[in-house]
Formats: sequence, structure tokens, C-alpha cells
Amino acid sequence: MKPLTREITFSLNGKPRSVQVAVTLSALDLLRDVLGLTGTKYACGEGECGACTILGDEQSLCSCLLFAVDLDGRAVTTIEGIATDDASAPLIQSFVAAGAVQCGFCTPGLVVQAKHFLAGNPAADRAAIKRAIEGNLCRCTGYQKIIDAVAGHVAALNEQEQKQDARP
Repeated sequence: MKPLTREITFSLNGKPRSVQVAVTLSALDLLRDVLGLTGTKYACGEGECGACTILGDEQSLCSCLLFAVDLDGRAVTTIEGIATDDASAPLIQSFVAAGAVQCGFCTPGLVVQAKHFLAGNPAADRAAIKRAIEGNLCRCTGYQKIIDAVAGHVAALNEQEQKQDARP
């Protein structure tokens, strides 16, 4: 018996995509196995670890909990889209500079979550940053370097903004 399929159309990292998918295929499997975007990771499969975090219509989502058909009509951003976005380069560099990328397995999900959080909280303090990444597990860093990375990025943005405001 042939599996039931459906064609979905969505924006993926700013580019239109159309693909035929089995209705039982997860969004994570679509991204990784069908489309070859392996930055989004499979870990717990239960939406508890954040390794599979993507943005769907600018909302943080666990792709392991979604069916691929749930992406239909949405604007989806993965770590690959963030990594090629010049505006996101300073955030990614802050993770590297703070040493928040030890084994790297959790890093894509953390960067996606940080990007999502900072879009609505550009002047966040350390406590807010800590709360924002609570759904992302990391077994290597102890989280301090990750919080340092995001806080360092916020500080750099604030410093840049102050310099621009000081110009005549």
C-alpha cells in the first residue's frame, strides 16, 4: 500500500520550496533527510532538548514534534538560513568568541533560539537570557558560556547603538 502524500509549499530560508511528502513524515526528517539541511539535529524526539529548533513564521518550534505538512504555507528558517544571514554573523561569532560551541551538537538549536529570543528582547539581561534558553539542553558547557555569548552579543549591540546615537 502506497503511503498517503501531500504537496506542501513553504518558504525555506527565504526561498520558495515545494515538495511532495508523506503525511506521516516529521518536519525534522523532511529538513534533514529529504532536503539535506543537517544543522537541525535529532536528539530526544520529544521536544524536550531544543536540538531540533527551527523558526516557523518567526516562532521557535521543535521540528521533531511537527509533521512536514505543518510547514505548509509557513516561512521556515533553519540554522543554515541564519548562518548565511550577514545580520546574524555577530551572534554566531559571539558563540565562538565565548567558547560556547564545545562539541557543537546543541549549538544550532541554541543559536536559533537566541536569534528568536533577541528579536523580541534586544536588551535582555542575563536572567532573561537564561530563561530563554531553558528548553535547550547542553551536556558540555554548563550553560555559562552560552549565556556569556548571548549577553556579550546584547552588550555589543547596545554599544553599537549608543555610538550611533552619539553621532551628530
